[in-house]
Amino acid sequence: MTSQVSTEREPTAAKDVRRLERVVIRFAGDSGDGMQLTGDRFTSETASFGNDLSTLPNFPAEIRAPAGTLPGVSSFQLHFADHDILTPGDAPNVLVAMNPAALKANLADLPRGAEIIVNTDEFTTRALQKVGYAADPLEDGSLDGYQVHPVPLTTLTVEALKEFGLTRKEAERSKNMFALGLLSWMYHRPTEGTETFLRKKFAKKPQIAEANIAAFRAGWNFGETTEDFAVSYEVAPASQAFPPGVYRNISGNLALSYGLIAASRQAALPLYLGSYPITPASDILHELSRHKNFGVRTFQAEDEIAGIGAALGAAFGGSLAVTTTSGPGVALKSETVGLAVSLELPLLIVDIQRGGPSTGLPTKTEQADLLQAMYGRNGEAPVPVVAPCTPADCFDAALEAARIALAYRTPVFLLSDGYLANGSEPWRVPEVEDLPDLRVPFADGPNHTTEDGTEVFWPYKRDPETLARPWAVPGTPGLEHRIGGIEKQDGTGNISYDPANHDFMVRTRQAKVDGIAVPDLEVDDPDGGARILVLGWGSTYGPITAAVRRLRGIGHHVAQAHLRYLNPFPANLGEVLRAYDKVVVPEMNLGQLAALIRAKYLVDARSHTQVNGMPFKAEQLAAALKEAIDG
Repeated sequence: MTSQVSTEREPTAAKDVRRLERVVIRFAGDSGDGMQLTGDRFTSETASFGNDLSTLPNFPAEIRAPAGTLPGVSSFQLHFADHDILTPGDAPNVLVAMNPAALKANLADLPRGAEIIVNTDEFTTRALQKVGYAADPLEDGSLDGYQVHPVPLTTLTVEALKEFGLTRKEAERSKNMFALGLLSWMYHRPTEGTETFLRKKFAKKPQIAEANIAAFRAGWNFGETTEDFAVSYEVAPASQAFPPGVYRNISGNLALSYGLIAASRQAALPLYLGSYPITPASDILHELSRHKNFGVRTFQAEDEIAGIGAALGAAFGGSLAVTTTSGPGVALKSETVGLAVSLELPLLIVDIQRGGPSTGLPTKTEQADLLQAMYGRNGEAPVPVVAPCTPADCFDAALEAARIALAYRTPVFLLSDGYLANGSEPWRVPEVEDLPDLRVPFADGPNHTTEDGTEVFWPYKRDPETLARPWAVPGTPGLEHRIGGIEKQDGTGNISYDPANHDFMVRTRQAKVDGIAVPDLEVDDPDGGARILVLGWGSTYGPITAAVRRLRGIGHHVAQAHLRYLNPFPANLGEVLRAYDKVVVPEMNLGQLAALIRAKYLVDARSHTQVNGMPFKAEQLAAALKEAIDG
């Protein structure tokens, strides 16, 4: 079935077109209104157009919260520009509110003068009362400081889809596509990709596909013809922001999944994921399950403990083994992580951090698992910790975590978070020949000669450089050895309760982690005149960098450094810290990295913390840093 709605795409001469450097748009509505899909499609077209971008999906923890309520509001924020950007934006320039709840939940974030596109069909007396509006905000003057565009989105969508023979309820579901079409017209976004996507998504329901496309085109044409939208906007491609190459839009979880696959290929090992679904890590399990053609095996276990147990078994069997989870799952996995430390087998523990404690805020972001990753096990059980800083960087961080795990025969924590996992940005697709070689040899025969000249295999005889023990795949003749959680004798791996041996093994495992080769910390201090250093880790990179740029723009000298390696720290970190009079550590926790820094290096690292489930806003962070400078 084909649509009779016009597909004309060129703006008329009567419409004014204004050039903008950057825009922040937020789509907001009920969790059933398709706001995440709408935002994702707008993001994809923006990426294909060549803008730099950063996104912030924000949705309820419930599968379907009560319709029309504040807890049920789902939003998607997109910041795109003609230059390089670092955050999803502090405040939206445009809010698309599909109902009163969406307006009320997001209005406080809008600056005066922002544009608000409102679906007036949903502003009924009952809907207004449900969220506590005593009067209709579209009529009581409370929105006079904003540019309000009242649009009967539902009515217009149903009218546009009359010819498809759909029920009203079925037709109403396409109102998000009408809104997407309208915003695509306003900002001159490409449309072909969305139409192709819809035909593919609804390939088995062609009538629904064409209905959504008709709604999308109707939204575009509405913007073109209505007098309420007299202006459209252009944001040029960010041609100077990116080096030449092939780019795609990518989320953190997708980049991490691709990084794990690339690591397995570069290590010439099968990839095994033992996992239990948990927000916001489940997407990694979903994605990896699609790639059996790359030798990926995914196991959805009955619980967190079984997931990591299966992964550790796969590591013993010679696979690149991974388990994915979030903070509550790390707590459950901790005993098996300790077993992996004792067995000295390569294992990646991917923790996509979220708000806690306990179940906490499943769909919100936080950085509060650092100390759990460092110390959350019984006994002395050191584990390396690596943290990506942007969604695209999750790819490289996965490769690096795999390198450490394989080369040093140790479990490794990879600490991402919900902000990185669900957010997206342009990613330059690397050339395969530029990826690191991660291959390590398996043990293939005896490695020790006893006093009587007998050649034997010692499972805990170590590489003198890395202190890694040999990786002996079960079934290899002559390499039979005992494994388990009880302390092992140095070299032989036999059970040992000897106090001196235990002391030696504990210190050796610690020395192995302490000796991991990581690059020196790079410091961004353009003129060398800064007396204050802003030190961050993980997903605070974007807001910190944006805040530092703002301060430098008004004449302040500020240095910035960002840690990827949290255990062990870079060898030059102490020297870097002592080179500055003040060190400020912004974190989305109550100061966990700052506590580690103060304890290890005895410097007066000052915390700036936030635990509201949302990433830092650059302007607020810049104000806090300025206060530290002035103080």
